[in-house]
Amino acid sequence: MYFIPGILITAVTFPGVIVHEFAHYLFCKLTNTFVYEICFFRFGNPSGYVIHDKPKDGKKTLIISIGPFLVNTILGMLITMYSALAIIKFNAGTVLDFIILWLGVSIAMHSFPSTGDAKSIMAAVKSEETSLMLKILCYPIVGLIYIGAFGSAFWLDLVYGMGVTIGAAKMVANMF
Repeated sequence: MYFIPGILITAVTFPGVIVHEFAHYLFCKLTNTFVYEICFFRFGNPSGYVIHDKPKDGKKTLIISIGPFLVNTILGMLITMYSALAIIKFNAGTVLDFIILWLGVSIAMHSFPSTGDAKSIMAAVKSEETSLMLKILCYPIVGLIYIGAFGSAFWLDLVYGMGVTIGAAKMVANMF
């Protein structure tokens, strides 16, 4: 088994990092949370970040934290739909189709929120102002984030990105 350094994976999948950080930024703006600094991509750890005010309530924290899961998944799916269909179903992919497929998979594989996002959610959940319903919703989400972080060591993020792509192709195939 070969070990591939994280910096190489980050370099190859940089569009996903950019979209992930943009999603955090977008949801900060949508929740009126002030952003101090944003780095869409860099070679380092972390490979991107958004530094923002503490959101006013737990709902906003949750929205900002899981925003990349929604945005990266949907965008990865939309980008790859037709190229994946051409490649998987018709064996007729062009070079452009494979480039689009790489772009979509790289975006989708960066869908998972980070453990830092999980910590932010947990801090919000511990607040007395957070409703019981939101607390009940957040605990499993935090658990899933940690499972995703652990699974990334075993390529779960790549498997997820490819699953989004194949799912998109099957969705389009069912339309025709």
